[in-house]
Amino acid sequence: MVPVLLVLLLALILFGAGFALKILWWIAAIVLIVWLLGFVIRPAAGGGKRGRWYRW
Repeated sequence: MVPVLLVLLLALILFGAGFALKILWWIAAIVLIVWLLGFVIRPAAGGGKRGRWYRW
């Protein structure tokens, strides 16, 4: 009975990790798109130069 419970627990942990990793991949893709859009859509700085869209 204990080995069956261990296998079920392992399956549950791996399923949870797989779901979390899938969510992290979607978040990373959204952040990448926003970052790339920042290079296209950025305000003009003084003197006609294109400024940085981030503050650091």
